Amino acid sequence: MQRSDEAEQSVDDLLADVDRLTGDDTDESTDRRQSAPTASRDASKSSVRGRLGGLFSVRTFLVALALSLVAVVAGGAIPLVGFVGRLVGLFAVAFAVGVLASDRHYVEVGLAGALASGAGFVVSTLTAAFFPFAVRLLSEYGIAIAGVGAGVGALAALAGHYFGRDLRDGFTRDL
Repeated sequence: MQRSDEAEQSVDDLLADVDRLTGDDTDESTDRRQSAPTASRDASKSSVRGRLGGLFSVRTFLVALALSLVAVVAGGAIPLVGFVGRLVGLFAVAFAVGVLASDRHYVEVGLAGALASGAGFVVSTLTAAFFPFAVRLLSEYGIAIAGVGAGVGALAALAGHYFGRDLRDGFTRDL
């Protein structure tokens, strides 16, 4: 059972991430987060953020990973173009994160795309061939198959995020 201040902390953190992802970081949400009695928590957060430099957000990574897994499954369900469909799905998810998020999230999106695509390649190898043959193939070449999948997925996700950020920049820049 969580204590009430821990529950309040998680709700405040969730609201802050939603505000950051949607780009709706108004003064009201900032005041709400700063009004909580969190002096010691703020000191620990600032030291962690100082060390990471805002390079990696776990929540953004988890959201991107969940959406990337859905995209890999949905794209792989398209007959005859499953491989290309997976990459298009990863590109679309990363593009959406790039358009919607006000900050850059290349590390989170790239890692999520790599993990989702690598897992998709391994699972598709198991389901695409006769099972005993697929298990033998994965035992010999599983690392290479997962590595190729992770590399291709990371490239698709990074390209999607780049183009999404570029579109967002074009819409928000003054003429």
